[in-house]
Amino acid sequence: MPSPVKIPYESFIKIDRNSSTAIYMQIANQFSNAIQRNFIPEGTKLPGSRTMANLLGVNRNTVIAAFEEIATQGWIEMLANKGCFVLDKKSFTLKKLKGIDYKSLQQYPNKPGYSYLSSNLLDSPIESNHCDYIFNDGTTDTRIIQIDQLSSFYSANLKRKSSKKKLYNSQYDDNYSFRISMANYLNLSRGLHINKNNILITRNTEMSIYIACRVLLSTGDKVLVTDLSYYSRNMIFQEAGATVLTVPIDQQGIDVIAVEKMCKNNEIRMLYLTPHHHYPTTVTLSAQRRVQLLNLAHKYGFIILEDDYDYDFRYEKSSVLPLASVDTNGMVVYVGSFGKSLAPSFENGFIVAPESVLLEMQKYLRLLDPKGDIIMEQVLNELIEEGEIFRYLKKASKIYRERRDNFAELLDRFFGDNIKFQLPAGGLAIWIEWNIPINLMQLQKECLKNNLFLPKTILYQNKTMRGIRLGFGHLNKEEMEVNLDILYRSIQKLTS
Repeated sequence: MPSPVKIPYESFIKIDRNSSTAIYMQIANQFSNAIQRNFIPEGTKLPGSRTMANLLGVNRNTVIAAFEEIATQGWIEMLANKGCFVLDKKSFTLKKLKGIDYKSLQQYPNKPGYSYLSSNLLDSPIESNHCDYIFNDGTTDTRIIQIDQLSSFYSANLKRKSSKKKLYNSQYDDNYSFRISMANYLNLSRGLHINKNNILITRNTEMSIYIACRVLLSTGDKVLVTDLSYYSRNMIFQEAGATVLTVPIDQQGIDVIAVEKMCKNNEIRMLYLTPHHHYPTTVTLSAQRRVQLLNLAHKYGFIILEDDYDYDFRYEKSSVLPLASVDTNGMVVYVGSFGKSLAPSFENGFIVAPESVLLEMQKYLRLLDPKGDIIMEQVLNELIEEGEIFRYLKKASKIYRERRDNFAELLDRFFGDNIKFQLPAGGLAIWIEWNIPINLMQLQKECLKNNLFLPKTILYQNKTMRGIRLGFGHLNKEEMEVNLDILYRSIQKLTS
């Protein structure tokens, strides 16, 4: 049996006193790791608690607690009046300790010992930054959220006995009431004609689209998107094995003549679009083209995956209803989010489709998110039933409309004829195109020098067009002026 003093325990038992993990657990975890990797061979008698406490510079009771934890885990046995031994009690000579690099115990392997799949398709285009000033593609401002009121809703639901019963019952799976409320809400706000069996609740729009693609797409299927489109959605389509084809877009939305031409030359499985506020250009699909698209879908048999991106943020009195509201042939799958005007963690996703399709999608949802968020769904259900969500939206829409108008005025003041844009009827961003020759990647670098971050995902440039999707929702008027001033000065430097 090797002598315990020959093993340099202090070299591989490292204590981090700033860690949130208790010291005795740090010791226990590192001991069990060492035993599993044979740094402490089977049969070794561990030093006494006093000796180990002195070696590690801790209290003896801490060592005793650590040994008891290791014994509970089954790595050692504690024998009265004899000491602690690594299981099982076999004889080992000191020769077995030679050549062991105890320092390696502190390192996690750099490479796996197994093969795995990697995907360039899913490489994130999101960049990190440390700038004080940021433009994004259009997000809400958490500073205007009534977080105290939302917290009270959540806290009240969490404390209810009925909620605790649902949390403790692992077999409980019922968002029945929330689906009824969501169906009523969508019928009222989107002009749909659905019931609880036509809606599936997910965590977010990305999950909704991923699940839809798992059910609706097969390898080799062709998906149509606009030539300026949403990068993250395209990643999901390609990950599903589909081939992504593009068609033009103009001020009335997607070019339906190009869509039909593509259908004549290809077997199109799906068309993805954001008709209410097209991403990234913010244009609204015209009523005439909506009818034409539905007719084409029925004629050629392709699915329309309709994303209601930013539908809640509408600033004009007349609103255009989703394609799903007038779909009589069952060709539209409608996805979107609910609660975007609330705190980010309160946002949920949904899928609207015929019941038979949702039953298949439900199978994937159970794998990805078997329980969902019971408490959050109850909170959102109350916000709908008590009408709070409409008050939140009314307040938020008023603020964001003012910000849109302020932002448009500032764009005119700073850039004048150097840009062109149309005031969007809704959403949280404005699409601008430059009338001057400028390299947008150089512009990004110049802005970085001046503490302004322009993500690559909002920059669009080809041989004939230079466009940027500038989000205004997260900025007040003073912040808008600072951001645009930096952008203006950066452009001046590049074009002078």
